Formats: sequence, structure tokens, C-alpha cells
Amino acid sequence: MTQWSFKDAKEHFSEVVTAAQRAPQMVTQDGKPAVVVVDAAEYERLTGGKEEPKVFKDGKEYTFVDHLLAIPKGGPNDLFERVPSKRREIDF
Repeated sequence: MTQWSFKDAKEHFSEVVTAAQRAPQMVTQDGKPAVVVVDAAEYERLTGGKEEPKVFKDGKEYTFVDHLLAIPKGGPNDLFERVPSKRREIDF
């Protein structure tokens, strides 16, 4: 796998993309692996064609849309329960 520094990858992005269509390209940042650029067909093969990342909660699969739909639908006062507390006295 060919390695590119972040700076080189940025300066030669079109070359990175062209090379990634043949084989995955590693981009390093501060000498450590940061990302791998792969061909779109290879990405679809690896992810099974799923476009939206899945989140697992309680053994069930949730999408970002499911997360948004789970937001409570009440008014602004229904979102959080107010915790009763004593006010502190301030000396002026």
C-alpha cells in the first residue's frame, strides 16, 4: 500500500485519487496512519452498499433518522425535569 504524508496528499490529491482507483492509498499524519483512500467500488464491496452508518443499541440497529425520530415531541418544558434546589443567599 502506498503511503502519502498529509501534506503530499493535499498537494497531489488528484494523483492520490487516481492511484486509489488501482489500490488503496494510506495517508499519514504526523507519521501515523490517518486514513485510507479506496476506490468507490471497493468501498461499496466492503460496506455491503450501505450508505448510512448503523448504530447498535440494545441489540437493535438504529439509523440517524431513527435517532431523530426518537427525540421527545413535547414542548420545551417536557424535555428536562427541573431539579428543585435552594437559592443561595448573597451578601451585598
